[in-house]
Amino acid sequence: MSGTGFSVYACLFFAGCFCCSNAMPTKLNQGAVNNRPVIGVLTQIVVDDVMKPFGRTYIPASYVKYIESGGSRVMPIRLTLTTSEYENIFRQINGLLLIGGAVDLEASDFARVAKIFYTLARKANDAGDYFPIWGTCMGMQLLTVLVAGENLLTNTTAENIALPLNLTPEAATSKMFKDFPNDLMKALTQEPLTGNFHHYGLTVKTFQENQNLESFFSALSTNIAENRVHFVSTIEGRRYPFYGTQWHPEVNRFQWDRKMNFPHSPHAVQLSSLLAEFFSNEGRNSLHQFDSPEEEASSLIYNYTPVYAANFTSYEQIYFF
Repeated sequence: MSGTGFSVYACLFFAGCFCCSNAMPTKLNQGAVNNRPVIGVLTQIVVDDVMKPFGRTYIPASYVKYIESGGSRVMPIRLTLTTSEYENIFRQINGLLLIGGAVDLEASDFARVAKIFYTLARKANDAGDYFPIWGTCMGMQLLTVLVAGENLLTNTTAENIALPLNLTPEAATSKMFKDFPNDLMKALTQEPLTGNFHHYGLTVKTFQENQNLESFFSALSTNIAENRVHFVSTIEGRRYPFYGTQWHPEVNRFQWDRKMNFPHSPHAVQLSSLLAEFFSNEGRNSLHQFDSPEEEASSLIYNYTPVYAANFTSYEQIYFF
């Protein structure tokens, strides 16, 4: 084949591939996959005085690195936009991460914006438009508030402690854990692989007695708090691709403060890696996209520079907004 003929053929071939990779699902394209997922991360409200000089909201870099390590990119989402702007962002991103922190789960801007995305995600999934949400620590707590319609949290302090998980029978068939190797599943129940840094949580009793929560989520694991209260530590939506951990998978690889009990064993690192990849793969099932490559590029976290923060926080780096 001549050089000119090959060039024309190659252009047609790659053009066809590009069109297919960005196509919306149809009856002939039900298995479409998005291999360039973008996960939105809600910025968290600054409440610590030592952090206030740097910005009003923030995202610890450990969450960003965690998402990126799974094969996705991050779009930071500010808390000061309009509902219509959040609706537009929802059409662009392929999943949402609700990070940890310490704010009012019913009256704060963080809770208000999370509720907008939660409502959009439920409607989208009901219509066959796949959209996953993950909540870590306070993010998981907020998911339970949104589903229950009220704050049912109580004191379940597990502060600066790494724990094994008490896996429930549903864990083995869950989307989150079902593909884990057997040795890791065993290690999860025997080794302190999950870092806990919380004062509040959802008790097993409350979860089981609340119809909204029990019918919406499967409880995949539980733990015992310092006050001996039995709390739910991992959840997964029964119908919706919504997930939550009361513990922090991102710290296993990306936080190193010696005063903190961040798990760094080989199994802890493997756990973090597999969960990051799992959520990125969930994002690949969403075919939302930006209107242009330029808009996409200008929206990503790469446009911001993290601040070195290990000298005044337990985080190595923080993005401030």
